[in-house]
Amino acid sequence: MNYHNEMLEIINNLDYRPKLLLHSCCGPCSTTVLSFLESFFDIIVYYYNPNIEPVKEYEKRKNEQIRFIKEFNKPSITFLEGLYENDKFRECSKGLENELEGGARCVSCFKLRLEKTALKAKELNCDYFGTTLTVSPHKNSKIINEIGKHLEEKYKIKFLYSDFKKKDGYKKSIILSKEYNLYRQDYCGCLFGRRNND
Repeated sequence: MNYHNEMLEIINNLDYRPKLLLHSCCGPCSTTVLSFLESFFDIIVYYYNPNIEPVKEYEKRKNEQIRFIKEFNKPSITFLEGLYENDKFRECSKGLENELEGGARCVSCFKLRLEKTALKAKELNCDYFGTTLTVSPHKNSKIINEIGKHLEEKYKIKFLYSDFKKKDGYKKSIILSKEYNLYRQDYCGCLFGRRNND
């Protein structure tokens, strides 16, 4: 399935301006995603990333996300921080500590973050939930979208299918990150992945 085309079909059939809760992993990944979606949605950027360690790194990435939104300066985009539930990430990754990046630990982490996003979207009466994760060439868009589809059915809230790396999305995120002088981290988030891929 072409998830980029799925997203375009959703957007092309909109007859109103929906409210989207968009999970974001970091400022750099959000750049190209927000620059595209802000024309169609009122967006709440949801920073829920209990996988990011240490706390100092988590705070640094969060502050860069806030700074980008402020400097991007679109009234349709707001920011919401989720709880830093590192214990929940540790629990969902138990036994998967030695997996390489992109393996079963990452899938478990995607599920944790996307489920929290779906639940928060329901709580806030959003029309859609989605994620910036698919902009990365290191993330499996098929797995992420399948998780989103499952949660859409489970919680009865629409998921915005995507593959933001398409149409040079990742390349554009690098250009925008440089333009806004954003900190670009050299590892996904968890210390397991950093250690296992060194």
